[in-house]
Amino acid sequence: MSSCRGEKLAGGLRVASSFPLCQPAGEPSRGKMRSSCVLLTALVALAAYYVYIPLPGSVSDPWKLMLLDATFRGAQQVSNLIHYLGLSHHLLALNFIIVSFGKKSAWSSARVKVTDTDFDGVEVRVFEGPPKPEEPLKRSVVYIHGGGWALASAKIRYYDELCTAMAEELNAVIVSIEYRLVPKVYFPEQIHDVVRATKYFLKPEVLQKYMVDPGRICISGDSAGGNLAAALGQQFTQDASLKNKLKLQALIYPVLQALDFNTPSYQQNVNTPILPRYVMVKYWVDYFKGNYDFVQAMIVNNHTSLDVEEAAAVRARLNWTSLLPASFTKNYKPVVQTTGNARIVQELPQLLDARSAPLIADQAVLQLLPKTYILTCEHDVLRDDGIMYAKRLESAGVEVTLDHFEDGFHGCMIFTSWPTNFSVGIRTRNSYIKWLDQNL
Repeated sequence: MSSCRGEKLAGGLRVASSFPLCQPAGEPSRGKMRSSCVLLTALVALAAYYVYIPLPGSVSDPWKLMLLDATFRGAQQVSNLIHYLGLSHHLLALNFIIVSFGKKSAWSSARVKVTDTDFDGVEVRVFEGPPKPEEPLKRSVVYIHGGGWALASAKIRYYDELCTAMAEELNAVIVSIEYRLVPKVYFPEQIHDVVRATKYFLKPEVLQKYMVDPGRICISGDSAGGNLAAALGQQFTQDASLKNKLKLQALIYPVLQALDFNTPSYQQNVNTPILPRYVMVKYWVDYFKGNYDFVQAMIVNNHTSLDVEEAAAVRARLNWTSLLPASFTKNYKPVVQTTGNARIVQELPQLLDARSAPLIADQAVLQLLPKTYILTCEHDVLRDDGIMYAKRLESAGVEVTLDHFEDGFHGCMIFTSWPTNFSVGIRTRNSYIKWLDQNL
């Protein structure tokens, strides 16, 4: 059936106009449908272009990782726009997005009691696992979350689920510290928070309240939390009242130095999600309340060039050509500038402070540390920080377990439940908890 436009003449005849006026009744709707299909195809293509990034074939669940990375990049771009408009600091905006979508209340289960409280003014979330009938006192882990000293929370789902699993499987008390973040505070305030909360927890009356064995306590953390855990561990060895208070330290893909951003893992994973090199360098600058103008110079190691005398004393402690096995150095070459920018270290002396860079600590400090577990991932710019620290600790006589995952990426251990459940996330978490169970 069709409809025609034209002129009506005497006798009821119609004469069609000289331009096309007749078309099937369904033609407009089909045209709209074609336009919609073209638009949808274009949007899908744009989305695919935004999501897709080349990844090594050995990385766990590559398409899922691309989607996770695209989501995080999108949140970063929104927060940068908010910053540009003058509405909020970009890190505050980004963390608001992260916490808003993932915050979880202190909800107890039949087997794990969860409570929010504070230890000497520092917020903590405490997870009390079920006791073992034959052990009246429980083991304990003080856990410090990651997030570049600026993001995440002990109260988001990822860390709540991790600590709940630890408390239940280890029959332990887990203290997850909610330390203050950049840009509200800067280095070394984050360290002060975790030290203050941990010292409070180690008081005999507090340990007794939670039924914790004072001889079975571990300090642990991931990423920037691993950095803070390592710094705390070193600080406790130099405090006579706290010496030998920690039985273990367990560091999950820790960030341990900011003096060489061209180790083999930094070169290999320069654009690997979810922590590209450029982003890691910016986290460091933010942590020190530094100038973003320094970022590009730091990426090429201009801050530790041969003419920067302040860096000379610690350079040997970061010599990855001697600290890393050949299987990790591969064909990568050190990036050592002859001349650079001495102003960076002069304005940011924190770069050379062992509290921010535990990897450069003196041998005398390292040899006092407890038995250590370090988890590293192949597809992570921080891989070599952990491996070099393991080597330095071993050389200092510390017993070390280095647990390396060939298909792992930065942050993977907290991604264990839908929709961000990764095979390597489940395996890393299980391996970590197993080591704690066997050694704590």
